[in-house]
Amino acid sequence: MNNSTLKIIRPFGPPLGITPMPTDLIAKINHFIDEKIDKNSSDYDHGKHLAGQVSQEIKLPKEIIDDGLLTFLSALTSAYIENSIGKKITKFELIASWVVRQFKNEYNPPHIHGGHISGVGYLKIPDSFGSSFQESKKSNTHGDINFFHGSKQFLSMGTKSKKPILGDFYIFPNYMTHSVNAFFSEGERRSLSFNANIDENIYDVYSDH
Repeated sequence: MNNSTLKIIRPFGPPLGITPMPTDLIAKINHFIDEKIDKNSSDYDHGKHLAGQVSQEIKLPKEIIDDGLLTFLSALTSAYIENSIGKKITKFELIASWVVRQFKNEYNPPHIHGGHISGVGYLKIPDSFGSSFQESKKSNTHGDINFFHGSKQFLSMGTKSKKPILGDFYIFPNYMTHSVNAFFSEGERRSLSFNANIDENIYDVYSDH
């Protein structure tokens, strides 16, 4: 992971990291989904463990994780922690990584993740998210991911919404609440998520007190 490709933004307290995914990694994961997973298949089903109201949430098998994904997530997490707080991790334990397949009218409600560090990246985006119901008056937020921390205050909005872009990958602490809006067009919004643990003494900011 080249630190120069990782951008840290602080829309509120916890830092939100953004970096591009390697195109070959996107292609590998998409090939696995397209070749191995039917839209109505229950193979590798991970949905019962997750919050999403979506068609499929697919836990990635070890052969996919070991073929470049683990290296990417480990390096990204290391760069994220070092850029955020200046500390070097010595541990990266991937708990799980899964693909979310979202189609028309589906959504992911506000939720948090397990572990210490989480992230989401975009593998496939529909040609359109559908027209806004009040196109001339409001921005179109269909399909957006929303991040929440705290509440709206002076100089702090408490929320940050981002339109998904193919290849963008976001990394954040597990406790950052986030959600995904429904969209209203044909096509698939496909994303990759993960949960991981790092050094306990880095994550636990109260350990010295």
